Amino acid sequence: MATLTIRNLDDELKSRLRIRAARNDRSMEEEVRVILQQAVRDTDDTVATRGLGTRIRQRLEKTGGVDLELPERSESPRIPEELE
Repeated sequence: MATLTIRNLDDELKSRLRIRAARNDRSMEEEVRVILQQAVRDTDDTVATRGLGTRIRQRLEKTGGVDLELPERSESPRIPEELE
C-alpha cells in the first residue's frame, strides 16, 4: 500500500472533512480514500462509456429512483434520411 501526505491543507477544509467523515461514521483517512476513489472512478467512467440515460438513472438511484410510465410507441422508429 502507498502512503500519501497532503501538506498545506486549509483549516476550513480540514474541519469540513472531519465533519463529513463523522457523518459517514468513518475516520478522516478513510473518508479521503473514499473521496479519491469516487473522483478517479468518475473521471474514468466518461461519457464515452456511459450514455446520458445511464448517468441520469444512476443519479436518481441515489435518491430512491423514479418510476415513470412509458407511453407505447404508435410508430416504428425511422432511419434518418442522411443514413438511407
